[in-house]
Amino acid sequence: MLHKCSFLYKYYMNVTFTCRTQDTLVMITSSLQTSVAVFALIILHVSALDTFKAAVYEHAVILPDDTKTPVSPDEALLLMNKNIDILEKAIKQAAEQGAQIIVTPEDALYGWKFTRETIFPYLEDIPDPQVNWIPCQDPHRFGHTPVQARLSCLAKNNSIYVVANMGDKKPCSSRNTTCPSNGHYQYNTNVVYDAKGKLVARYHKYHLYRELQFDVPEKPELVTFNTAFGKFGIFTCFDILFHDPAVTLVKDFHVDTILFPTAWMNVLPFLTAIEFHSAWAMGMRVNLLAANTHNVSLKMTGSGIYAPHSPKVYYHDMETESGKILFAEVDSHPRNSSTTPPAVNWSAYATSITPFPGPKNSFRGLISRDEFNFTKLSESAGNLTVCQKELCCHLSYRMLGKEEDEVYVLGAFAGLHGRRRREYWQVCTMLKCRSTNLTTCGQSVETALTRFEMFSLSGTFGTEYVFPEVLLTKIKLAPEKFEVLEDGRLVNKNGLSEPVLTVSLFGRWYTKDVHSISGGTSNSATTYLMIPTLLMIIVLQYAVMV
Repeated sequence: MLHKCSFLYKYYMNVTFTCRTQDTLVMITSSLQTSVAVFALIILHVSALDTFKAAVYEHAVILPDDTKTPVSPDEALLLMNKNIDILEKAIKQAAEQGAQIIVTPEDALYGWKFTRETIFPYLEDIPDPQVNWIPCQDPHRFGHTPVQARLSCLAKNNSIYVVANMGDKKPCSSRNTTCPSNGHYQYNTNVVYDAKGKLVARYHKYHLYRELQFDVPEKPELVTFNTAFGKFGIFTCFDILFHDPAVTLVKDFHVDTILFPTAWMNVLPFLTAIEFHSAWAMGMRVNLLAANTHNVSLKMTGSGIYAPHSPKVYYHDMETESGKILFAEVDSHPRNSSTTPPAVNWSAYATSITPFPGPKNSFRGLISRDEFNFTKLSESAGNLTVCQKELCCHLSYRMLGKEEDEVYVLGAFAGLHGRRRREYWQVCTMLKCRSTNLTTCGQSVETALTRFEMFSLSGTFGTEYVFPEVLLTKIKLAPEKFEVLEDGRLVNKNGLSEPVLTVSLFGRWYTKDVHSISGGTSNSATTYLMIPTLLMIIVLQYAVMV
Protein backbone atom coordinates (compact mmCIF):
# COMPACT_ATOMS: atom_id res chain seq x y z
CA MET A 1 0.00 0.00 0.00
CA LEU A 2 1.41 3.42 -0.95
CA HIS A 3 1.29 6.02 1.82
CA LYS A 4 3.20 8.96 0.38
CA CYS A 5 4.12 9.81 -3.20
CA SER A 6 6.11 12.71 -4.56
CA PHE A 7 6.34 13.38 -8.29
CA LEU A 8 9.49 14.77 -9.85
CA TYR A 9 8.96 15.82 -13.47
CA LYS A 10 12.09 15.70 -15.59
CA TYR A 11 11.83 17.86 -18.62
CA TYR A 12 12.68 15.61 -21.53
CA MET A 13 13.15 11.87 -21.43
CA ASN A 14 12.00 10.74 -18.00
CA VAL A 15 9.43 11.26 -15.29
CA THR A 16 10.43 9.93 -11.87
CA PHE A 17 7.86 8.91 -9.27
CA THR A 18 9.22 8.51 -5.72
CA CYS A 19 6.84 6.51 -3.53
CA ARG A 20 7.33 5.42 0.11
CA THR A 21 5.75 2.37 1.67
CA GLN A 22 6.15 1.57 5.35
CA ASP A 23 9.56 -0.03 4.83
CA THR A 24 10.49 0.31 1.19
CA LEU A 25 11.58 3.14 -1.08
CA VAL A 26 10.53 2.36 -4.60
CA MET A 27 12.00 4.21 -7.55
CA ILE A 28 10.09 3.92 -10.78
CA THR A 29 11.51 5.50 -13.88
CA SER A 30 9.27 5.83 -16.87
CA SER A 31 10.08 5.94 -20.53
CA LEU A 32 9.64 8.81 -22.97
CA GLN A 33 6.14 7.52 -23.69
CA THR A 34 5.02 8.11 -20.11
CA SER A 35 6.65 11.54 -20.08
CA VAL A 36 4.79 12.57 -23.20
CA ALA A 37 1.52 11.21 -21.81
CA VAL A 38 1.83 13.15 -18.56
CA PHE A 39 2.78 16.33 -20.40
CA ALA A 40 -0.20 15.86 -22.70
CA LEU A 41 -2.49 15.52 -19.70
CA ILE A 42 -1.17 18.81 -18.30
CA ILE A 43 -1.73 20.58 -21.61
CA LEU A 44 -5.22 19.06 -21.85
CA HIS A 45 -6.06 20.27 -18.35
CA VAL A 46 -4.97 23.81 -19.13
CA SER A 47 -6.61 23.97 -22.54
CA ALA A 48 -9.89 22.71 -21.03
CA LEU A 49 -10.13 26.10 -19.34
CA ASP A 50 -10.69 27.64 -22.77
CA THR A 51 -14.31 26.46 -22.67
CA PHE A 52 -16.89 25.63 -20.04
CA LYS A 53 -20.32 24.07 -19.92
CA ALA A 54 -23.09 26.40 -18.80
CA ALA A 55 -26.70 25.81 -17.79
CA VAL A 56 -29.65 28.16 -17.40
CA TYR A 57 -33.01 27.21 -15.97
CA GLU A 58 -36.32 28.86 -16.86
CA HIS A 59 -38.48 28.41 -13.78
CA ALA A 60 -42.26 28.44 -13.43
CA VAL A 61 -42.46 30.08 -10.01
CA ILE A 62 -44.82 28.82 -7.32
CA LEU A 63 -46.42 32.09 -6.25
CA PRO A 64 -47.69 33.05 -2.79
CA ASP A 65 -51.36 33.72 -2.09
CA ASP A 66 -52.42 37.33 -2.50
CA THR A 67 -52.35 39.05 0.85
CA LYS A 68 -52.21 42.59 2.18
CA THR A 69 -50.67 41.50 5.46
CA PRO A 70 -47.26 39.85 5.90
CA VAL A 71 -47.10 36.09 6.36
CA SER A 72 -44.97 34.58 9.10
CA PRO A 73 -41.27 33.87 8.43
CA ASP A 74 -42.04 30.13 8.60
CA GLU A 75 -44.75 30.45 5.94
CA ALA A 76 -42.40 32.49 3.75
CA LEU A 77 -39.65 29.89 4.12
CA LEU A 78 -42.09 27.09 3.30
CA LEU A 79 -42.96 28.72 -0.04
CA MET A 80 -39.31 29.45 -0.86
CA ASN A 81 -38.35 25.86 -0.11
CA LYS A 82 -41.03 24.63 -2.51
CA ASN A 83 -39.39 26.66 -5.26
CA ILE A 84 -35.89 25.63 -4.20
CA ASP A 85 -37.01 21.98 -4.35
CA ILE A 86 -37.62 22.50 -8.07
CA LEU A 87 -34.38 24.43 -8.55
CA GLU A 88 -32.53 21.63 -6.73
CA LYS A 89 -33.58 19.13 -9.38
CA ALA A 90 -32.31 21.47 -12.11
CA ILE A 91 -29.03 22.07 -10.28
CA LYS A 92 -28.46 18.33 -9.82
CA GLN A 93 -29.28 17.71 -13.46
CA ALA A 94 -26.86 20.43 -14.53
CA ALA A 95 -24.08 18.94 -12.42
CA GLU A 96 -24.75 15.44 -13.77
CA GLN A 97 -24.48 16.83 -17.31
CA GLY A 98 -21.08 18.32 -16.51
CA ALA A 99 -22.09 21.97 -16.23
CA GLN A 100 -19.75 24.17 -14.19
CA ILE A 101 -22.29 26.94 -13.57
CA ILE A 102 -26.08 27.29 -13.56
CA VAL A 103 -28.12 30.50 -13.61
CA THR A 104 -31.63 30.61 -12.17
CA PRO A 105 -34.15 33.44 -12.70
CA GLU A 106 -35.05 36.66 -10.96
CA ASP A 107 -37.89 36.32 -8.42
CA ALA A 108 -37.57 32.52 -8.66
CA LEU A 109 -38.00 31.91 -4.92
CA TYR A 110 -41.19 33.88 -4.25
CA GLY A 111 -42.50 35.79 -7.27
CA TRP A 112 -43.23 39.51 -7.54
CA LYS A 113 -46.62 40.41 -5.98
CA PHE A 114 -45.47 42.30 -2.90
CA THR A 115 -45.48 45.54 -0.98
CA ARG A 116 -42.55 46.63 1.19
CA GLU A 117 -44.32 45.06 4.17
CA THR A 118 -45.34 41.74 2.63
CA ILE A 119 -41.91 41.01 1.12
CA PHE A 120 -40.11 41.44 4.46
CA PRO A 121 -40.58 37.87 5.82
CA TYR A 122 -38.87 36.53 2.69
CA LEU A 123 -35.68 38.56 3.16
CA GLU A 124 -32.35 37.58 4.68
CA ASP A 125 -29.29 39.65 5.56
CA ILE A 126 -26.76 38.81 2.85
CA PRO A 127 -23.19 39.78 3.82
CA ASP A 128 -20.46 41.15 1.59
CA PRO A 129 -18.63 38.19 -0.04
CA GLN A 130 -15.34 39.50 1.38
CA VAL A 131 -16.32 37.89 4.70
CA ASN A 132 -15.17 34.53 3.26
CA TRP A 133 -18.28 32.54 4.14
CA ILE A 134 -19.60 29.10 3.27
CA PRO A 135 -23.18 29.18 4.60
CA CYS A 136 -23.50 25.41 4.22
CA GLN A 137 -20.78 24.92 6.84
CA ASP A 138 -21.63 27.85 9.11
CA PRO A 139 -25.32 28.66 8.60
CA HIS A 140 -25.77 30.85 11.71
CA ARG A 141 -22.73 33.11 11.34
CA PHE A 142 -24.87 35.98 10.03
CA GLY A 143 -28.12 35.29 11.81
CA HIS A 144 -31.07 33.34 10.45
CA THR A 145 -30.06 32.44 6.87
CA PRO A 146 -31.76 29.16 5.88
CA VAL A 147 -32.15 30.12 2.21
CA GLN A 148 -28.50 31.07 1.85
CA ALA A 149 -27.45 27.89 3.64
CA ARG A 150 -29.53 25.72 1.34
CA LEU A 151 -28.31 27.40 -1.84
CA SER A 152 -24.72 27.09 -0.61
CA CYS A 153 -25.20 23.39 0.09
CA LEU A 154 -26.67 22.83 -3.36
CA ALA A 155 -23.55 24.36 -4.88
CA LYS A 156 -21.18 22.51 -2.56
CA ASN A 157 -22.83 19.10 -2.73
CA ASN A 158 -23.05 19.22 -6.53
CA SER A 159 -19.65 20.92 -7.12
CA ILE A 160 -21.17 23.61 -9.33
CA TYR A 161 -21.44 27.41 -9.29
CA VAL A 162 -25.03 28.40 -8.46
CA VAL A 163 -26.50 31.80 -9.37
CA ALA A 164 -29.75 32.71 -7.62
CA ASN A 165 -31.94 35.75 -6.96
CA MET A 166 -33.36 36.54 -3.52
CA GLY A 167 -34.10 39.46 -1.20
CA ASP A 168 -31.55 41.20 1.02
CA LYS A 169 -32.35 43.34 4.07
CA LYS A 170 -29.92 45.81 5.57
CA PRO A 171 -30.63 47.55 8.91
CA CYS A 172 -30.27 51.32 8.98
CA SER A 173 -30.49 54.04 11.60
CA SER A 174 -33.52 56.26 11.97
CA ARG A 175 -31.04 59.14 12.20
CA ASN A 176 -30.35 58.51 8.51
CA THR A 177 -32.91 60.59 6.61
CA THR A 178 -33.10 58.00 3.81
CA CYS A 179 -33.70 55.05 6.15
CA PRO A 180 -37.16 53.53 5.49
CA SER A 181 -39.73 53.53 8.26
CA ASN A 182 -39.21 49.82 9.04
CA GLY A 183 -35.51 50.42 9.74
CA HIS A 184 -34.26 48.35 6.81
CA TYR A 185 -33.18 48.84 3.23
CA GLN A 186 -34.58 46.08 1.03
CA TYR A 187 -32.78 45.00 -2.14
CA ASN A 188 -33.48 42.77 -5.12
CA THR A 189 -30.29 40.71 -4.94
CA ASN A 190 -28.31 38.15 -6.94
CA VAL A 191 -26.01 35.76 -5.11
CA VAL A 192 -23.33 33.43 -6.50
CA TYR A 193 -21.92 30.39 -4.69
CA ASP A 194 -18.85 28.61 -6.01
CA ALA A 195 -18.38 24.84 -6.30
CA LYS A 196 -17.35 24.68 -2.62
CA GLY A 197 -20.44 26.56 -1.50
CA LYS A 198 -18.63 29.81 -0.79
CA LEU A 199 -20.42 33.12 -1.38
CA VAL A 200 -18.36 34.78 -4.11
CA ALA A 201 -20.67 37.51 -5.41
CA ARG A 202 -23.59 39.65 -4.27
CA TYR A 203 -25.30 42.20 -6.51
CA HIS A 204 -28.10 44.62 -5.63
CA LYS A 205 -30.30 45.48 -8.62
CA TYR A 206 -30.08 49.18 -9.50
CA HIS A 207 -32.68 49.75 -12.24
CA LEU A 208 -35.90 48.58 -10.64
CA TYR A 209 -39.01 48.11 -12.79
CA ARG A 210 -42.22 48.76 -10.84
CA GLU A 211 -40.70 47.08 -7.76
CA LEU A 212 -42.01 49.18 -4.88
CA GLN A 213 -41.05 46.43 -2.42
CA PHE A 214 -37.35 47.13 -3.01
CA ASP A 215 -34.98 50.08 -2.58
CA VAL A 216 -32.54 51.47 -5.13
CA PRO A 217 -28.89 51.17 -4.00
CA GLU A 218 -26.96 54.38 -3.52
CA LYS A 219 -25.09 53.78 -6.76
CA PRO A 220 -24.79 51.01 -9.38
CA GLU A 221 -22.65 48.14 -8.13
CA LEU A 222 -19.95 46.74 -10.41
CA VAL A 223 -19.68 43.11 -9.35
CA THR A 224 -17.21 40.67 -10.89
CA PHE A 225 -15.49 37.45 -9.89
CA ASN A 226 -12.87 35.22 -11.46
CA THR A 227 -12.96 31.48 -12.12
CA ALA A 228 -10.74 28.97 -13.86
CA PHE A 229 -13.07 29.35 -16.85
CA GLY A 230 -13.24 33.11 -17.24
CA LYS A 231 -14.17 36.39 -15.61
CA PHE A 232 -17.83 36.93 -14.80
CA GLY A 233 -20.02 39.98 -14.23
CA ILE A 234 -23.57 40.02 -12.96
CA PHE A 235 -26.67 42.22 -13.09
CA THR A 236 -30.45 41.81 -13.24
CA CYS A 237 -33.24 42.21 -15.81
CA PHE A 238 -33.95 45.93 -16.51
CA ASP A 239 -30.28 46.77 -15.80
CA ILE A 240 -29.40 45.50 -19.28
CA LEU A 241 -30.92 48.59 -20.93
CA PHE A 242 -28.56 51.02 -19.17
CA HIS A 243 -24.89 51.96 -19.22
CA ASP A 244 -24.25 51.19 -15.57
CA PRO A 245 -23.67 48.52 -14.57
CA ALA A 246 -24.11 46.64 -17.85
CA VAL A 247 -21.79 48.42 -20.27
CA THR A 248 -19.20 49.35 -17.65
CA LEU A 249 -18.69 45.71 -16.68
CA VAL A 250 -17.82 44.87 -20.28
CA LYS A 251 -15.91 47.98 -21.33
CA ASP A 252 -13.99 48.84 -18.15
CA PHE A 253 -13.84 45.56 -16.24
CA HIS A 254 -13.39 43.32 -19.30
CA VAL A 255 -15.63 40.48 -18.21
CA ASP A 256 -15.97 37.45 -20.47
CA THR A 257 -19.46 36.36 -19.45
CA ILE A 258 -22.49 38.10 -17.96
CA LEU A 259 -24.80 36.23 -15.58
CA PHE A 260 -28.33 37.50 -16.02
CA PRO A 261 -31.28 36.45 -13.85
CA THR A 262 -34.41 38.09 -15.21
CA ALA A 263 -38.20 38.24 -14.99
CA TRP A 264 -38.69 39.58 -18.50
CA MET A 265 -42.10 40.36 -20.00
CA ASN A 266 -41.90 40.13 -23.77
CA VAL A 267 -42.74 43.21 -25.83
CA LEU A 268 -42.74 43.06 -29.63
CA PRO A 269 -41.29 44.15 -31.97
CA PHE A 270 -37.89 44.90 -30.32
CA LEU A 271 -37.93 43.67 -26.74
CA THR A 272 -38.79 39.99 -26.60
CA ALA A 273 -36.33 38.29 -24.28
CA ILE A 274 -34.55 36.01 -26.75
CA GLU A 275 -34.45 38.75 -29.38
CA PHE A 276 -32.89 41.51 -27.30
CA HIS A 277 -30.67 39.38 -25.07
CA SER A 278 -29.05 37.62 -28.02
CA ALA A 279 -28.59 41.00 -29.73
CA TRP A 280 -26.99 42.48 -26.60
CA ALA A 281 -24.45 39.65 -26.46
CA MET A 282 -23.56 40.29 -30.10
CA GLY A 283 -23.37 44.04 -29.71
CA MET A 284 -21.22 43.86 -26.57
CA ARG A 285 -19.18 40.86 -27.82
CA VAL A 286 -19.52 38.81 -24.62
CA ASN A 287 -21.33 35.68 -23.47
CA LEU A 288 -24.71 36.21 -21.80
CA LEU A 289 -26.29 33.48 -19.65
CA ALA A 290 -29.94 34.56 -19.35
CA ALA A 291 -32.44 32.73 -17.12
CA ASN A 292 -36.02 33.99 -17.29
CA THR A 293 -39.03 33.20 -15.15
CA HIS A 294 -41.82 31.33 -16.91
CA ASN A 295 -45.34 32.74 -16.66
CA VAL A 296 -47.44 32.57 -19.81
CA SER A 297 -50.18 34.89 -18.55
CA LEU A 298 -47.61 37.68 -18.11
CA LYS A 299 -45.78 36.85 -21.35
CA MET A 300 -42.70 35.85 -19.35
CA THR A 301 -40.59 33.36 -21.25
CA GLY A 302 -37.32 33.36 -23.12
CA SER A 303 -34.02 32.06 -21.76
CA GLY A 304 -30.77 31.35 -23.49
CA ILE A 305 -27.02 30.95 -23.60
CA TYR A 306 -25.79 33.56 -26.05
CA ALA A 307 -22.33 33.92 -27.56
CA PRO A 308 -21.03 37.01 -29.41
CA HIS A 309 -21.39 35.42 -32.83
CA SER A 310 -24.70 33.60 -32.40
CA PRO A 311 -27.05 32.04 -29.83
CA LYS A 312 -25.74 28.72 -28.51
CA VAL A 313 -29.16 27.61 -27.32
CA TYR A 314 -32.42 29.39 -26.52
CA TYR A 315 -35.97 28.70 -25.37
CA HIS A 316 -39.25 30.54 -25.98
CA ASP A 317 -42.49 28.78 -25.08
CA MET A 318 -45.89 30.38 -24.65
CA GLU A 319 -47.77 27.06 -24.83
CA THR A 320 -46.80 25.16 -21.67
CA GLU A 321 -46.60 26.05 -17.97
CA SER A 322 -43.45 24.07 -17.16
CA GLY A 323 -39.83 25.06 -16.70
CA LYS A 324 -36.89 24.19 -18.91
CA ILE A 325 -33.15 23.65 -18.48
CA LEU A 326 -30.70 24.54 -21.26
CA PHE A 327 -27.05 23.55 -21.74
CA ALA A 328 -24.25 24.77 -23.99
CA GLU A 329 -20.47 24.70 -24.31
CA VAL A 330 -19.16 28.27 -24.21
CA ASP A 331 -15.80 29.94 -24.89
CA SER A 332 -14.27 31.04 -21.60
CA HIS A 333 -12.61 34.03 -23.24
CA PRO A 334 -14.76 34.96 -26.24
CA ARG A 335 -12.57 37.89 -27.30
CA ASN A 336 -9.83 35.36 -28.05
CA SER A 337 -12.15 33.07 -30.01
CA SER A 338 -11.88 32.83 -33.78
CA THR A 339 -15.68 32.80 -34.00
CA THR A 340 -16.15 36.19 -32.31
CA PRO A 341 -16.88 38.90 -34.91
CA PRO A 342 -14.58 41.93 -35.13
CA ALA A 343 -15.49 45.28 -33.63
CA VAL A 344 -17.99 47.26 -35.69
CA ASN A 345 -18.06 50.89 -36.80
CA TRP A 346 -21.83 51.15 -36.77
CA SER A 347 -22.14 54.25 -38.95
CA ALA A 348 -19.26 53.69 -41.39
CA TYR A 349 -21.31 52.44 -44.35
CA ALA A 350 -24.41 54.54 -43.75
CA THR A 351 -22.47 57.80 -43.63
CA SER A 352 -20.39 56.93 -46.70
CA ILE A 353 -23.26 56.60 -49.19
CA THR A 354 -25.72 59.02 -50.69
CA PRO A 355 -29.17 58.40 -49.22
CA PHE A 356 -31.46 56.46 -51.53
CA PRO A 357 -34.18 58.49 -53.28
CA GLY A 358 -36.73 59.93 -50.88
CA PRO A 359 -39.84 57.78 -50.33
CA LYS A 360 -43.13 58.86 -51.81
CA ASN A 361 -45.24 56.98 -49.29
CA SER A 362 -43.69 57.97 -45.94
CA PHE A 363 -45.92 58.23 -42.88
CA ARG A 364 -45.72 58.23 -39.09
CA GLY A 365 -46.67 55.48 -36.69
CA LEU A 366 -46.28 54.51 -33.06
CA ILE A 367 -44.27 51.70 -31.50
CA SER A 368 -44.69 51.64 -27.72
CA ARG A 369 -45.47 55.37 -27.60
CA ASP A 370 -42.46 56.20 -29.81
CA GLU A 371 -43.31 58.02 -33.04
CA PHE A 372 -41.43 56.43 -35.94
CA ASN A 373 -41.04 57.69 -39.49
CA PHE A 374 -42.02 54.82 -41.81
CA THR A 375 -41.86 54.09 -45.51
CA LYS A 376 -43.53 51.12 -47.16
CA LEU A 377 -41.65 48.39 -49.04
CA SER A 378 -43.90 48.74 -52.10
CA GLU A 379 -41.93 46.49 -54.44
CA SER A 380 -40.48 43.01 -54.08
CA ALA A 381 -36.98 44.51 -54.24
CA GLY A 382 -35.53 47.95 -53.75
CA ASN A 383 -33.38 50.49 -51.94
CA LEU A 384 -34.92 52.83 -49.36
CA THR A 385 -33.84 55.52 -46.91
CA VAL A 386 -35.92 56.97 -44.10
CA CYS A 387 -34.67 59.54 -41.58
CA GLN A 388 -35.62 61.04 -38.25
CA LYS A 389 -33.58 63.81 -36.64
CA GLU A 390 -29.90 62.81 -36.83
CA LEU A 391 -30.61 59.20 -37.82
CA CYS A 392 -30.97 57.98 -41.41
CA CYS A 393 -31.70 54.30 -42.01
CA HIS A 394 -30.80 52.61 -45.31
CA LEU A 395 -32.29 49.34 -46.54
CA SER A 396 -31.52 47.25 -49.59
CA TYR A 397 -33.70 44.16 -49.96
CA ARG A 398 -35.01 41.48 -52.24
CA MET A 399 -38.00 39.30 -51.33
CA LEU A 400 -38.47 35.80 -52.67
CA GLY A 401 -41.98 36.82 -53.61
CA LYS A 402 -44.16 39.57 -52.27
CA GLU A 403 -47.12 38.24 -50.30
CA GLU A 404 -50.18 40.29 -51.24
CA ASP A 405 -51.64 40.26 -47.72
CA GLU A 406 -48.37 41.14 -45.94
CA VAL A 407 -46.94 44.65 -45.68
CA TYR A 408 -43.41 45.55 -44.56
CA VAL A 409 -42.06 48.98 -43.70
CA LEU A 410 -38.71 50.58 -43.01
CA GLY A 411 -38.75 52.72 -39.88
CA ALA A 412 -36.49 55.19 -38.07
CA PHE A 413 -36.71 56.57 -34.54
CA ALA A 414 -34.34 58.85 -32.63
CA GLY A 415 -35.33 60.27 -29.27
CA LEU A 416 -36.23 59.67 -25.65
CA HIS A 417 -38.21 56.47 -25.34
CA GLY A 418 -41.68 55.73 -24.04
CA ARG A 419 -43.64 57.18 -21.17
CA ARG A 420 -40.58 57.83 -19.00
CA ARG A 421 -38.74 59.83 -21.69
CA ARG A 422 -35.40 59.09 -20.02
CA GLU A 423 -33.57 56.63 -22.28
CA TYR A 424 -32.37 57.84 -25.69
CA TRP A 425 -32.95 55.31 -28.47
CA GLN A 426 -31.81 55.22 -32.08
CA VAL A 427 -33.61 52.47 -33.99
CA CYS A 428 -33.56 51.36 -37.62
CA THR A 429 -36.05 48.60 -38.35
CA MET A 430 -37.67 46.65 -41.16
CA LEU A 431 -40.79 45.04 -39.81
CA LYS A 432 -44.01 43.35 -40.80
CA CYS A 433 -47.21 45.29 -40.13
CA ARG A 434 -50.06 43.61 -38.30
CA SER A 435 -52.30 43.95 -41.36
CA THR A 436 -52.38 45.71 -44.73
CA ASN A 437 -53.72 48.75 -42.92
CA LEU A 438 -50.68 50.98 -42.38
CA THR A 439 -52.01 52.21 -39.04
CA THR A 440 -51.17 48.74 -37.65
CA CYS A 441 -47.46 49.06 -38.44
CA GLY A 442 -45.51 48.66 -35.21
CA GLN A 443 -48.22 46.67 -33.44
CA SER A 444 -47.49 43.21 -32.09
CA VAL A 445 -47.39 40.46 -34.72
CA GLU A 446 -46.08 36.91 -34.28
CA THR A 447 -46.40 35.18 -37.66
CA ALA A 448 -45.19 35.90 -41.19
CA LEU A 449 -44.88 34.21 -44.58
CA THR A 450 -42.52 36.52 -46.47
CA ARG A 451 -38.96 35.29 -47.06
CA PHE A 452 -36.05 37.51 -48.07
CA GLU A 453 -33.35 36.50 -50.50
CA MET A 454 -31.31 39.49 -49.40
CA PHE A 455 -31.42 42.34 -46.90
CA SER A 456 -28.89 44.95 -45.81
CA LEU A 457 -29.82 47.40 -43.05
CA SER A 458 -27.60 50.23 -41.80
CA GLY A 459 -27.91 53.59 -40.03
CA THR A 460 -26.05 56.81 -39.26
CA PHE A 461 -25.80 56.00 -35.56
CA GLY A 462 -24.32 58.48 -33.13
CA THR A 463 -23.57 55.74 -30.61
CA GLU A 464 -21.22 52.74 -30.58
CA TYR A 465 -23.80 50.71 -28.65
CA VAL A 466 -26.00 49.09 -31.27
CA PHE A 467 -27.65 45.69 -30.93
CA PRO A 468 -28.53 43.68 -34.09
CA GLU A 469 -31.85 41.83 -34.03
CA VAL A 470 -33.44 39.39 -36.47
CA LEU A 471 -36.70 37.79 -35.35
CA LEU A 472 -38.45 35.14 -37.42
CA THR A 473 -42.04 33.95 -37.58
CA LYS A 474 -43.46 32.38 -34.40
CA ILE A 475 -40.85 34.23 -32.28
CA LYS A 476 -37.74 32.35 -33.36
CA LEU A 477 -34.14 33.44 -33.73
CA ALA A 478 -31.96 32.96 -36.80
CA PRO A 479 -28.67 31.40 -35.57
CA GLU A 480 -25.91 31.60 -38.18
CA LYS A 481 -28.32 33.21 -40.68
CA PHE A 482 -27.19 36.82 -40.41
CA GLU A 483 -24.08 38.82 -39.60
CA VAL A 484 -22.92 42.36 -39.00
CA LEU A 485 -20.17 43.60 -41.29
CA GLU A 486 -17.36 45.75 -39.92
CA ASP A 487 -18.89 48.83 -41.61
CA GLY A 488 -22.16 48.47 -39.69
CA ARG A 489 -24.37 46.67 -42.21
CA LEU A 490 -26.71 43.98 -40.87
CA VAL A 491 -27.03 41.41 -43.67
CA ASN A 492 -28.42 37.94 -44.15
CA LYS A 493 -26.14 35.08 -45.11
CA ASN A 494 -26.41 31.44 -46.15
CA GLY A 495 -29.13 32.21 -48.64
CA LEU A 496 -32.88 32.49 -48.25
CA SER A 497 -34.25 33.54 -44.86
CA GLU A 498 -37.10 31.99 -42.96
CA PRO A 499 -40.22 34.21 -42.85
CA VAL A 500 -39.21 37.47 -41.16
CA LEU A 501 -41.01 39.45 -38.47
CA THR A 502 -38.39 42.14 -37.96
CA VAL A 503 -34.81 43.06 -38.81
CA SER A 504 -33.56 45.83 -36.52
CA LEU A 505 -30.55 47.78 -35.35
CA PHE A 506 -31.39 48.87 -31.82
CA GLY A 507 -29.13 51.69 -30.63
CA ARG A 508 -28.74 53.13 -27.14
CA TRP A 509 -27.16 56.60 -26.92
CA TYR A 510 -26.47 56.61 -23.18
CA THR A 511 -24.90 60.06 -23.02
CA LYS A 512 -28.20 61.55 -24.21
CA ASP A 513 -30.21 59.89 -21.44
CA VAL A 514 -31.97 62.18 -19.00
CA HIS A 515 -30.05 62.03 -15.71
CA SER A 516 -27.48 59.85 -17.46
CA ILE A 517 -25.29 57.83 -15.12
CA SER A 518 -21.55 58.11 -15.64
CA GLY A 519 -19.97 54.93 -16.87
CA GLY A 520 -16.46 55.73 -15.61
CA THR A 521 -14.57 53.78 -12.99
CA SER A 522 -11.40 54.63 -11.17
CA ASN A 523 -8.10 53.25 -12.33
CA SER A 524 -7.44 51.92 -8.84
CA ALA A 525 -10.67 49.89 -8.85
CA THR A 526 -9.92 48.46 -12.27
CA THR A 527 -6.36 47.59 -11.25
CA TYR A 528 -7.55 45.92 -8.06
CA LEU A 529 -9.98 43.68 -9.93
CA MET A 530 -7.30 42.73 -12.48
CA ILE A 531 -5.01 41.24 -9.81
CA PRO A 532 -6.82 37.86 -9.54
CA THR A 533 -6.76 37.52 -13.33
CA LEU A 534 -3.01 38.20 -13.48
CA LEU A 535 -2.36 35.67 -10.72
CA MET A 536 -4.42 33.09 -12.60
CA ILE A 537 -2.43 33.68 -15.79
CA ILE A 538 0.85 33.21 -13.91
CA VAL A 539 -0.36 29.93 -12.36
CA LEU A 540 -1.51 28.57 -15.73
CA GLN A 541 1.75 29.51 -17.41
CA TYR A 542 3.67 27.72 -14.66
CA ALA A 543 1.48 24.62 -15.11
CA VAL A 544 2.33 24.49 -18.80
CA MET A 545 6.06 24.90 -18.12
CA VAL A 546 6.21 22.06 -15.64
